Formats: sequence, C-alpha cells, structure tokens
Amino acid sequence: MAKIEKTDAQWRAQLSPEQYAVCREHGTERPYAGALTDCKTDGEYLCVCCGSALFDSQTKYNSGSGWPSFWAAAVAENVGCVADRSLGMLRTEVLCARCDAHLGHVFPDGPAPTGQRYCINSVALTLKPREK
Repeated sequence: MAKIEKTDAQWRAQLSPEQYAVCREHGTERPYAGALTDCKTDGEYLCVCCGSALFDSQTKYNSGSGWPSFWAAAVAENVGCVADRSLGMLRTEVLCARCDAHLGHVFPDGPAPTGQRYCINSVALTLKPREK
C-alpha cells in the first residue's frame, strides 16, 4: 500500500475544520457528539482522509465511552499504533497506516475475543453501508 502524502494546504482543502483538527492535528471530538457513536448501520468504516478500510460494523460495540468503539480492525495492516505520551500519560494512538490520519486510541479493556477497545473519533471515519 503506497503512502499518501499531502501538504497542509491540501489537507485543509479536503477536510472540514473539525476533521482537520482531529485527523491532522491529533485532536479529539467531544464524547457523545459524533454522528457515528450510536450508529447501527451494517457496513465498513473507512478513513475520511484516504478511504482505506479500517473497521467493520460487525466488530463495533457500545463501550459507553462516548466514541465509536471496535474490538478489532477490519484490515490489520491498514491500522497503525504508536505510543502517545501527551496528557502526561502513556496511551496507544491509532493511525491510518496509509495517510497517518489520527483516528483515536486503543485500550486493553475491550470485549472478547481480542480484549481491545479501539476508541475512534466519528469525524475520522466515513461509513460505507453494506449492500444487501
């Protein structure tokens, strides 16, 4: 998979101000404010920046955290993780492997079978409903 690299101006032209703040500046949307938090539509969740398949509705669950949560990535190689020491603590940041968009964080307190909770910002995702 080829990396996507764009200038800051190109990202700003492509994304809404909120998408840019979250995906390119490592921001976070307010809990319970995202359009996809309570979404139950069957489909694939894609990166809003580059369209890579990241998560699937079949692994989505209500974690009570206020953000869309998944217990696994849809395509493991499309999701990257790096150490995040901001806020004076160690967390694991989740990034799109193709364009380095900040998606959210992953925590080891999720349900079986993985025990992972990918806590992802709604504005970082686009939902592609599954065709029936």
